[in-house]
Amino acid sequence: MSTRKKLIYAYVVEQLLIDNSRSLTTKEISESLSLQRSNVSKDLNALVREGKLAKTNGRPVEYFIEEMIVEEAIEQTLLPEEVETQELPAVVNDQRDIFEDLIGSHNSLKNAVEQAKAAILYPPKGLNCLITGPTGSGKTYFAHMMFQYAQENQFIQEEKELVVFNCADYAHNPQLLMSHLFGYVEGAFTGAEHEKEGLMDQADGGILFLDEIHRLPPEGQEMIFYFMDHGVYNRLGEIGKNHHANVRIIGATTENPSSTLLDTFLRRIPIHIQLPSFEQRSPQEKIDFIHLMVAQEASRIQRRISLTEDVIKALIGSVTFGNIGQLKSSVQLVCARGFLNHMHREQIDLSINDLPEGIRSGLDTLTSRRELSMGLSNYLPKKMIVDPNQQINSRYRDQYELPYNLYDIIGDKAALLKSDGIDQEAINHFISTDINVHLQSFYRDHGFSFSTSNKLSEFVDEKVIEVTNLIYRHVESYIPTENRQNFIYGMSLHIGAFLKKFAIGETRAINNNIRAMVADYPVEFELAHEIHQMIANFFGIEIPEDEKYYLAALLISLRYNPSEGEVGIVVAAHGNSTASSMAAVARQLLGIQQPLAVDMPLDMSPKVAYEKIKTKISQANRGSGVLLLVDMGSLANFNEKLKIETGIPLRTLDMVTTPIVLEAARKAETLGTTLDTLVESLKEFTGYSTLQETLEPEVNESSIEELPLVILAICASGEGTAQHLKQMIEKTLTENQIDSVAVITESVVDVQQRLPEIQSTYQLIAITGILDPKIGVPYLSLEQLLDSDLSELLMELLLGEDFVEKAPNIGYQEQRKVCLTYLEEAVTFLNPSKVMDPLWELVETLCKEWYTSEKDEKVRINFVLHLASMMERILLGQPLEGSKEEESVFLEHEKRSFLDNTLVSIEEPFRLKIPIIEKYYILMMLDNGQK
Repeated sequence: MSTRKKLIYAYVVEQLLIDNSRSLTTKEISESLSLQRSNVSKDLNALVREGKLAKTNGRPVEYFIEEMIVEEAIEQTLLPEEVETQELPAVVNDQRDIFEDLIGSHNSLKNAVEQAKAAILYPPKGLNCLITGPTGSGKTYFAHMMFQYAQENQFIQEEKELVVFNCADYAHNPQLLMSHLFGYVEGAFTGAEHEKEGLMDQADGGILFLDEIHRLPPEGQEMIFYFMDHGVYNRLGEIGKNHHANVRIIGATTENPSSTLLDTFLRRIPIHIQLPSFEQRSPQEKIDFIHLMVAQEASRIQRRISLTEDVIKALIGSVTFGNIGQLKSSVQLVCARGFLNHMHREQIDLSINDLPEGIRSGLDTLTSRRELSMGLSNYLPKKMIVDPNQQINSRYRDQYELPYNLYDIIGDKAALLKSDGIDQEAINHFISTDINVHLQSFYRDHGFSFSTSNKLSEFVDEKVIEVTNLIYRHVESYIPTENRQNFIYGMSLHIGAFLKKFAIGETRAINNNIRAMVADYPVEFELAHEIHQMIANFFGIEIPEDEKYYLAALLISLRYNPSEGEVGIVVAAHGNSTASSMAAVARQLLGIQQPLAVDMPLDMSPKVAYEKIKTKISQANRGSGVLLLVDMGSLANFNEKLKIETGIPLRTLDMVTTPIVLEAARKAETLGTTLDTLVESLKEFTGYSTLQETLEPEVNESSIEELPLVILAICASGEGTAQHLKQMIEKTLTENQIDSVAVITESVVDVQQRLPEIQSTYQLIAITGILDPKIGVPYLSLEQLLDSDLSELLMELLLGEDFVEKAPNIGYQEQRKVCLTYLEEAVTFLNPSKVMDPLWELVETLCKEWYTSEKDEKVRINFVLHLASMMERILLGQPLEGSKEEESVFLEHEKRSFLDNTLVSIEEPFRLKIPIIEKYYILMMLDNGQK
């Protein structure tokens, strides 16, 4: 039994011996022992499988010891000194200044630290402050250190905790924002049966941290600055400012505060703390960060780790826009791969050959930056050696800590594969891919990717990327923040293609359509003139004047990011994943939804291949025709037939390669590009960059980043029950610090038609809601979602463990319990206990009319939940909207009158008027029969 599992088991036994009538949750245990919740959950379930513990079936899951194994439990936990506490946080000296532990506190962060201390110590009760800085620069970490500094200096009581609120969660609903921040009184809205405190109550005497403060709507900012001025507030539904709280406020944002926050709000925040990017950190600080992060990994795996000078340089050079967070992801990836390659050695020795290509290229990047390289040379050791259990000066675990022990996963899977007789080389290859998947999944939504940021260098020279970053900083205020990555990739590819033509003496005449379009955008044309000059100066070359028009067209496209009217693209190639791999590179680098792909295994019949291509062409069409890129000339023979059968303008090019797919996708997104001009430009395309000869990269399935992980929630409209399920799952994901999974919704009416596109865009890991489309993806029934420990359920899915779909409950009471559980979490204005009986009777009446055979309980549950969500929407004045065709379907339906008469049973007592479109969706559910 591992040390951690023994520690957990001993704690459970101790607590249950004190009171054998109680049971313990994962959360209680993880908080008491200061262990990661996912690790605790894993060990608790292992103890259950071993028969040492038992657990309940409700939510949340609770663990207990059955009477028959109590004696055995006591004997096992009394073994002398078996349970060590090395995984518990080290005790720290409370008399020390916590900022002394902060890397850069006397250098790049000196001013920030002084401002932070002033904000905490300023009499009589401190000052509100705002922390700004790029993604991954450590804003949340810094806020936690400010809070601990306040506690150390006894400005905040020791038992208090930092109250954290992410403003993005309520950005579009000021009323919910108010109720969450300030609480509400009984009767404030339907379902408010008792008074509830808000975050201001929890933060009284402490600090409220408002993350992503730029997402606060104006109404929310006004609520907070009134509180800043007066220290009083009222709860939702209350008249008069009856409550007082002493709360310091710390905000954090990646945006420019003056452009995203009200002036009246900013004036009430006297201290603005700017955190530097990783680029702005000193050479010694960069090395210190690597030492700290490697020390954390060494302690996890209990091995000494050594890094050569080149490894340190590569790690530093590989950091682009992800800052400290990106560096941490790279360190974790490198250490995980090193652990895999040296699993049976006492020491893990990392050299440049152990690094993945994306990080290894950071060494070349650093070499080309002479000033930084020379600055580091004064501090770099020839070899950095880090022992486990070194004193790590960090009392707060940052948000980029993995929610699971990656090394346990590596060790377990390696042992499993070895027992199956797989050779070591194959094991290493398999698990290396698995490491990438785990880390990429965790960091993707934090805005960092250790592969995507470097994948661009496979197609264009590093100098091109360097000048593009300079250009971006020049036009940063003009380009929307969310288009930053698209700008870097789009502009780099454009410059790379131009330089290639320039070097071989090819010129291009300006297209008249481009010239005419640019005439309507004088601001973009002026910026293009400046960019034109920057490129010329950087490379020391004379650039044709016409190039300004192409640069302006690119700027217009990157700023306005149009989609309607663009040329669609489909890639079709023989092989199991050739087309999808090339298309994935383009979608990933350019941040777009196309190209779509058709993979054609060699055993696929021509008829099947043709139908697949025809379907994709219809899906790809955006109004300006479709370009079909194929690997063999024979496929081009389909062009005319496909054009006639789809009615879509179509052109076909063969001999497709990844650079051609990239160039086609980039130009298709450019405003003013037509199908014909796109084809002609591709015929002249000679590749990217001329600063060095590059070979076209071999398409390697394992090197293509996984598609975004999603869970699909399905309901009648995609906007009712599915939205509530989405919120429930997203809340659990956030609580478990799982940011790699998104939740999307779809209506039962459109789901079959939309599935191909969804599957080409996302990696589906599960489906939930009112319908299982039977596509080989785990299906979470509503009963399973509501009756299980959702945290454990999601972890099973993410770690690829065997997933067992739960058999549905039967019986009226079980069904009613499932519905009530859902409604209590999902509705605000309805009283679940009052609507349950009328809705159940209504559903019984509808089912008897529509179905000749008795339907299972899932049908009744699905209808009850849909109807309750519908009532909530109508009460909020937000009913579903639809088309005239859908209204006609309802009005012409043979059972329209029966449905109208039946719905009166809830319209009259609850004073509702159900719109036609809402009735249409009820009909669709009934007609589909939830097959």
